Amino acid sequence: MFHEDAAGGWQLVAVDVNKPQGRAPACLQQMMRSSVFHMFILSMVTVDVIVAASNYHKGESFRRQYDEFYLAEVAFTVLFDLEALLKIWCLGFTGYISSSLHKFELLLVIGTTLHVYPDLYHSQFTYFQVLRVVRLIKISPALEDFVYKIFGPGKKLGSLVVFTASLLIVMSAISLQMFCFVEELDRFTTFPRAFMSMFQILTQEGWVDVMDQTLNAVGHMWAPVVAIYFILYHLFATLLKQSEANADTKEKLPLRLRIFEKFPNRPQMVKISKLPSDFTVPKIRESFMKQFIDRQQQDTCCLLRSLPSTSSSSCDHSKRSAIEDNKYIDQKLRKSVFSIRARNLLEKETAVTKILRACTRQRMLSGSFEGQPAKERSILSVQHHIRQERRSLRHGSNSQRISRGKSLETLTQDHSNTVRYRNAQREDSEIKMIQEKKEQAEMKRKVQEEELRENHPYFDKPLFIVGREHRFRNFCRVVVRARFNASKTDPVTGAVKNTKYHQLYDLLGLVTYLDWVMIIVTICSCISMMFESPFRRVMHAPTLQIAEYVFVIFMSIELNLKIMADGLFFTPTAVIRDFGGVMDIFIYLVSLIFLCWMPQNVPAESGAQLLMVLRCLRPLRIFKLVPQMRKVVRELFSGFKEIFLVSILLLTLMLVFASFGVQLFAGKLAKCNDPNIIRREDCNGIFRINVSVSKNLNLKLRPGEKKPGFWVPRVWANPRNFNFDNVGNAMLALFEVLSLKGWVEVRDVIIHRVGPMHGIYIHVFVFLGCMIGLTLFVGVVIANFNENKGTALLTVDQRRWEDLKSRLKIAQPLHLPPRPDNDGFRAKMYDITQHPFFKRTIALLVLAQSVLLSVKWDVEDPVTVPLATMSVVFTFIFVLEVTMKIIAMSPAGFWQSRRNRYDLLVTSLGVVWVVLHFALLNAYTYMMGACVIVFRFFSICGKHVTLKMLLLTVVVSMYKSFFIIVGMFLLLLCYAFAGVVLFGTVKYGENINRHANFSSAGKAITVLFRIVTGEDWNKIMHDCMVQPPFCTPDEFTYWATDCGNYAGALMYFCSFYVIIAYIMLNLLVAIIVENFSLFYSTEEDQLLSYNDLRHFQIIWNMVDDKREGVIPTFRVKFLLRLLRGRLEVDLDKDKLLFKHMCYEMERLHNGGDVTFHDVLSMLSYRSVDIRKSLQLEELLAREQLEYTIEEEVAKQTIRMWLKKCLKRIRAKQQQSCSIIHSLRESQQQELSRFLNPPSIETTQPSEDMNANSQDNNMQPETSSQQQLLSPTLSDRGGSRQDSTDPGKPQRKFGQWRLPSAPKPISHSVSSVNLRFAGRTTMKSVVCKMNPMTDTASCGSEVKKWWTRQLTVESDESSDDLLDV
Repeated sequence: MFHEDAAGGWQLVAVDVNKPQGRAPACLQQMMRSSVFHMFILSMVTVDVIVAASNYHKGESFRRQYDEFYLAEVAFTVLFDLEALLKIWCLGFTGYISSSLHKFELLLVIGTTLHVYPDLYHSQFTYFQVLRVVRLIKISPALEDFVYKIFGPGKKLGSLVVFTASLLIVMSAISLQMFCFVEELDRFTTFPRAFMSMFQILTQEGWVDVMDQTLNAVGHMWAPVVAIYFILYHLFATLLKQSEANADTKEKLPLRLRIFEKFPNRPQMVKISKLPSDFTVPKIRESFMKQFIDRQQQDTCCLLRSLPSTSSSSCDHSKRSAIEDNKYIDQKLRKSVFSIRARNLLEKETAVTKILRACTRQRMLSGSFEGQPAKERSILSVQHHIRQERRSLRHGSNSQRISRGKSLETLTQDHSNTVRYRNAQREDSEIKMIQEKKEQAEMKRKVQEEELRENHPYFDKPLFIVGREHRFRNFCRVVVRARFNASKTDPVTGAVKNTKYHQLYDLLGLVTYLDWVMIIVTICSCISMMFESPFRRVMHAPTLQIAEYVFVIFMSIELNLKIMADGLFFTPTAVIRDFGGVMDIFIYLVSLIFLCWMPQNVPAESGAQLLMVLRCLRPLRIFKLVPQMRKVVRELFSGFKEIFLVSILLLTLMLVFASFGVQLFAGKLAKCNDPNIIRREDCNGIFRINVSVSKNLNLKLRPGEKKPGFWVPRVWANPRNFNFDNVGNAMLALFEVLSLKGWVEVRDVIIHRVGPMHGIYIHVFVFLGCMIGLTLFVGVVIANFNENKGTALLTVDQRRWEDLKSRLKIAQPLHLPPRPDNDGFRAKMYDITQHPFFKRTIALLVLAQSVLLSVKWDVEDPVTVPLATMSVVFTFIFVLEVTMKIIAMSPAGFWQSRRNRYDLLVTSLGVVWVVLHFALLNAYTYMMGACVIVFRFFSICGKHVTLKMLLLTVVVSMYKSFFIIVGMFLLLLCYAFAGVVLFGTVKYGENINRHANFSSAGKAITVLFRIVTGEDWNKIMHDCMVQPPFCTPDEFTYWATDCGNYAGALMYFCSFYVIIAYIMLNLLVAIIVENFSLFYSTEEDQLLSYNDLRHFQIIWNMVDDKREGVIPTFRVKFLLRLLRGRLEVDLDKDKLLFKHMCYEMERLHNGGDVTFHDVLSMLSYRSVDIRKSLQLEELLAREQLEYTIEEEVAKQTIRMWLKKCLKRIRAKQQQSCSIIHSLRESQQQELSRFLNPPSIETTQPSEDMNANSQDNNMQPETSSQQQLLSPTLSDRGGSRQDSTDPGKPQRKFGQWRLPSAPKPISHSVSSVNLRFAGRTTMKSVVCKMNPMTDTASCGSEVKKWWTRQLTVESDESSDDLLDV
């Protein structure tokens, strides 16, 4: 540790933790630190808790001052006092109280020591005795960490407690001053009563009774004011607690300072002159540069003064060498400090330079460097450039090679690029590593299975009998795994067809055909069980037994097929591989045993009745058959550790308060049922009790006549629903209080029978148990569900991406037909109906019509007729509205919108009501008119954005929580069936009556729905606990008795309330709250704002002229070009992005039509940073898709460039061929003229020599002409003529020739060769004269010429290649 010496310096000193700090011997020190000692103390604490929990009320005859429980408490108190003294002796008092745990133990020692004093026993000091159970948290390290995680800091929890207490004190004082003078109102006569009343309102339990009593006492004049006061108090407390919870996230300035935000910004600028001027310096805010201004004002002398002097540092040394060493060290230290300071200044200057250069570069790129307003780039362009830069860094670039001679800016940029390149490589390696680990794990499992399959002949053999590839097993596999193919694909192209009923197809493909059959059979069996009752039992009803036989037979077939296909237990895909398989086998065995047994007499609380209760678990089969419901259960209970720990904390809290309640209230809550008797000794005999008569009977008593009543015996007993005579009953009472049901009654009884001071007990428990403990339990359940679902572990960007996908799923096209082209009557109607003023007027008319229902419509009331007449007028106005829309949009266009269909339906119902109203004019027509007005009011939800968002929130919440709701209903159905078996014949009591009972499954469902809301569930439970002598038992059949089941009711109602009310219902609330935050998030928190979606809907409405929700792929290009704002694609800058997006749409359905959500999903993926927003699996799939798209687009680009080059070459070739063709025609004409002279003497050598000489003179000209001609196979010597008609054109080797007169071959050939070919050698002449010349030489000449031409063309088009 660091220690400060006398000179003010710090020294590192070694500390021995095991060094004894007290005066105890070493052996006691070691014993105190040993784990055996700690385990012994914790075991003694456990025994003490068990002894305290075993205490119970023994009656007045057994009350003694010093019973065995008192003696045990004295012994344990002495033991723990000795423990504290031993720790103080070993650690010392200072070391002992330095630990928070030891402080708590010392407080318990002092309190329990005072508690064992006889006069203080069973007093408020009992708290210290029962708080010893808190020490048991040290037994489990997981529980200790969990408690510290929740209550460790304690700052927020303490602030919440202080805030709530302050609020209650202030509001109690205000209420006391307001209502203390009111007569006949005793709730606010004193401050404690006012505090209890305001606390009761805060807990929402019976707060309506407090308000009603106050309203009746103050009178009708002040009643509205008082009602508003109580309601606002409740809302004020809720809102303040919410704002207190969110106070840490608010970063806004006060309103008095935020007023400056309303004025235009005029920031003060400063120009920097002492920085490198090799770049243009932009203006920078003065507030930004303020931290760098004082660089020149720094004085090095201050740094020297801050260092210790040589003399002061060496004053303690006597030798001169030591002084010299100290001086040397001092100089070194000063130099190092100077270098560090200089290095810091250099780093600061470098950082400012880097920031300025980045700012300048950004301004130059954005085009706003010269003060021009920069155009905001779209999010698609920004994300595209981010991905391109990331991929260029991944593949490496030449800019990362740093060489000598580069400037500082280039080096800084290269360094940053290198760092980003390494980061990108690291991210890619991490993703690839995770992917490789998954693949390796999968491969290892497959390898292990293959090894087991090879080495063990009985592996993967169902029941060790059926072979692996047996025909019967393959047949069973086909039957078990057959399912509907939800994705309809084109057999030719392979594209997925967009069918109209794709949702129905997805539902059919959800499970296999066999599971669908079993779902239907299970539902039919549950419907059959709905008809069972204690008076119509399945054992005595043959019609109900049919469904039982069908269920058992079908389930037998299903299990046999699955066992033969997948195995029972020792196979990779066995039936019993998880809890679902165990539940299936259990339900089947229970049903089979019951069907085979079919007991005729079922006694109460017997094994046969238990079998009938277990049979009621049959609806849970659907959890196993539907995969989404299995997923909900797995997400809810897979991480059960935290739920278990918080349950232990709540049970510990209940145990503490239950033990304290037994010590204080055992036997003290009993009272005589005769209110005139106070002492127990006088509570005997009988007395007359009056019967309450309903006011509706109008029963009037005669003078001297008594109210009806009867005589009952006097009984000294506890309250009917709770007592604290033992720990079990006390914990049951506290569990009921934990649900905030009946706690007011418990408080009033304790205050009335024990004393007002003991009312603090129940208030403290309600605050700690309900407002903190129960809220903690619900929060842990919801957090565990979100964590297992994956949402709790998402980053902010990933959560925003999930929210965006949820919002895009419910987004739909506008279904608004286009405006008519002409400016005729329809166009004017269209403009009127789409005008905002028209829509607002219709909304106001809807609200005005709804106001008519504020008065009851009664036939006998004369006010009803004018109200109905006004409603008729409104109906005709709405008819006019619908007519105008139909004219403006056409009937087909009007029918496209669902909202228009709903308006047409409601308007049609309104017209029907008008006709019936004037025809009949009775109560039924008035009722129908009120219903039409209510239906009309719901149409306003689609006409306002906020109301539409509310409606969408409810719809999406129902959609997301569909399987949770179905799971709740299945659980409720199981409990209803079990309730009919257990409590179907219970006698009526306080809450079990003819309207609410368990006589049938339907009535049981209504009672359970009532319990879900928390309405008097504890009173219904106590009615079902009725036991003799208050009921009539029967030993043979449970349906012949009217008694309840104490243990069954306890487990039944408590488990139902915890599972349904605490877990499932709060999950629904959490999902709804999540959706509200989804739709009401700010624009800054949304990746795509509402305006972006609205703009896309409008553009889609322009492109989708048929309003079918799909468009051809080629129209996507027009749609992308029409987008503006944040979704705009600039073709000048982002042409490659445009190609990628278009190809992605073409690739999606193999060139087929794309839907609204397809294009919107593509835009959403392109508008986010997938590395930050997407999860791993989705990220890998998306990156693979984008890589594929980039490769294909690159191939297409290269292919198009090659086609362009070839097209350019062909164009040049065609141009050259046209020249060659014209030259050849001229040559053919000249050739024909020379070949047909008027007279030619071929035998005169002189003429031949002259011709030869002329040919020699003309050789340069002909040679130049020969270079212009492309050599072809037809230019060979010897014009070989076919035996064809000489009058027709002749073709030789692919070239058309003009006809010529028959001439001597040798003469003609020689003439051509000598005149045009320019050949002077005899060898060439002989070769040309040969008509069978080899074609290889001519082919080689053609090849050489084309090679030369292609080389020239490629050289000319090299610049085009660089441009591309």
